[in-house]
Amino acid sequence: MEHTLLDFNLRVMAPELIIVSAAALLVILELLLKESTSRNWIGWLGLLAVIAAGVSVGMEFGHPPYQILNDSYRVDSFSLAFKALLLGGGGLTILFSLAGGKNEQPKPKGEYYILLLAALLGGMMMVSSADLLALYVGLELLSLSSYILVGINKRDRHSNEAAWKYVVLGGVSSAFLLYGMSFLYGLTGATNLFAIQGKMVEMVATQDQAYIYVSLFLMMVGFGFKIATAPFHTWTPDVYQGSPTPVTIFLAVVSKAAAFALVARVLLIAYLPLVSTGAWNEIVSWLLMILAACSMIIGNTAALRQTNAKRLLAYSSIAQAGYVLVPLSTLGFVGFDLFPSLFYYLCAYLFMTAGAFAVADCIAKSCKNDQISAFAGLSRRSPWLAGVMTIFLISLAGFPVTAGFFGKFYLLTSAVGSNQAWLAAAMILTTIVSYYYYFEFIRQMYFRAPDLAAPRVSVSWAAWAVLAIGVTGTLALGLFPDLLLHELGKIDWHSAFAQAQNAIRQ
Repeated sequence: MEHTLLDFNLRVMAPELIIVSAAALLVILELLLKESTSRNWIGWLGLLAVIAAGVSVGMEFGHPPYQILNDSYRVDSFSLAFKALLLGGGGLTILFSLAGGKNEQPKPKGEYYILLLAALLGGMMMVSSADLLALYVGLELLSLSSYILVGINKRDRHSNEAAWKYVVLGGVSSAFLLYGMSFLYGLTGATNLFAIQGKMVEMVATQDQAYIYVSLFLMMVGFGFKIATAPFHTWTPDVYQGSPTPVTIFLAVVSKAAAFALVARVLLIAYLPLVSTGAWNEIVSWLLMILAACSMIIGNTAALRQTNAKRLLAYSSIAQAGYVLVPLSTLGFVGFDLFPSLFYYLCAYLFMTAGAFAVADCIAKSCKNDQISAFAGLSRRSPWLAGVMTIFLISLAGFPVTAGFFGKFYLLTSAVGSNQAWLAAAMILTTIVSYYYYFEFIRQMYFRAPDLAAPRVSVSWAAWAVLAIGVTGTLALGLFPDLLLHELGKIDWHSAFAQAQNAIRQ
C-alpha cells in the first residue's frame, strides 16, 4: 500500500517545520523591509524559533521510534538528543551574533540569520535521515549555507580566502562521499540504510567484500573532511580564522556534531553486518582509531607553533575531534554503552569551545589584534573575562572539576575497556602536550604586563550572556557529571539502529 506524506503524524517533525517556517517568514520580511531598517530583530525572531524548536524536541523524548516515508526519515532518541545539541549550539551562535554593532562584523543583515537557520535545518535533517539521498540533501543544505556564511564579509580578504578554500575542498569531499554512496547503491540496489544492511548481510556471507571496503574508504574520506580529522583537516585553520567568530562557533560545534551523527548512522546501520564476520574490529575500528590518533597528534603538535588565537583554537578542535572519535572507534569491542560518554563530551565541547572563541573575539575586537599576545595582562585589564577564559582553557586541557576532565576520563575508559592501550596512551600524551599551548593563554593573561596603549576590553551584553551560559555549562557538567550521564543512560541508543515498527497514523 502506497502512503503519502499526509498519512504520517507530522507532529514528530515539528522542530524541522518550526525552523523552515521561520526561515521562510524571515525571507519574506527581509524582502519587505527598507534597506535602512535594522535587521537585529530578525535575529531575535530566529532565536525564538530555535527555542521553540528546542521545546518541541524536549516534548518528543520518551516516545517510541517513529519513521516516515519507508523508514527514510526517523525520529528516535538518538536523533532527538543530537537535535537538542544542534539547537543549543545554533541558539548560542545567534545570541552571540546579536552582539555585533553597526561597525562590527558580521553585519546584522537578515540573510545572515536566514542562512544560519538553513544550515541548522540541514544538520537536523542529517541526524534524522536513514536514507543516503536524504542524508546527502541534509548534508549539502548544511554545507552550502556554511560556505556562504564563511564568506559573508565580502570586503574581508581573509573571509574571501577562507570561503574559497572551504568551497573547493568541501566539493572534493562531497565527491568522495557521493562516489562511496554510488558503490553502496551499485552493490545493493538500495539507498535506504536498512535495506542496504539487509543486502549487506547476504553479501558478506557469499560474495567478495572488496567493493564493500572500497565504498567504506571513499566515504571515510568525505567523513574525515566533515568532522575535520587528520589528515583531512587542512581547511580547518584557514576557515576558522577567516570566518566571522559566530560562524566559527557554528562550524566548530553544530556542523561537527551533525557530522558525527551522520558517521554513526551510516557506519552502524549500513556496515553493521561486518561485525558478524570480524571485519569490523579488524578494519573499520582500526581505521577509525588511526584517524583518531592522527587527529590528536597532528592537532596538538601543530597548535604548539600558532600565535593567532583563533587559528590555535582551530587546531585544538582538530585534536578534540580525535578524542570524540575514540568511543566510536571502540564500539565494535565494547558496544553501544559508550554512546552516553560520547554525547557527554559533545555537550562539554559545546560549552567550552563556544566560550573560548567568544572570549577570543571580544579581545580581538577591543584590541584590533587577534594574536595571543593581545591577552597580555588581561587579568588586570578585565579580571572577570580572564577568569572566564581560564575556566574554558582548563576544561579544554582536561583539568579536574570541569566538564572537559570528566569527558576525557570517560573517553579514556572506553579505550582502556577495549584493550587498546596504545590509543589510551596517545590520548594521555597528547593531552599533556596540549597543556603547553592552553597555558600560553594563561601565561599571557596573568604573567605578562599589559600594553599601556591597549584599550579597555569591551564586552556586550549578548557576549556576556554566551559566556555565562558557557561557564555555567562547563562547571555544572564538571561538578555534577552524574546528572547528565544518568539521563543519557535512560536513552535507548539501540533504537536508532533498528527499524521502527509503528509508522502510520491510525
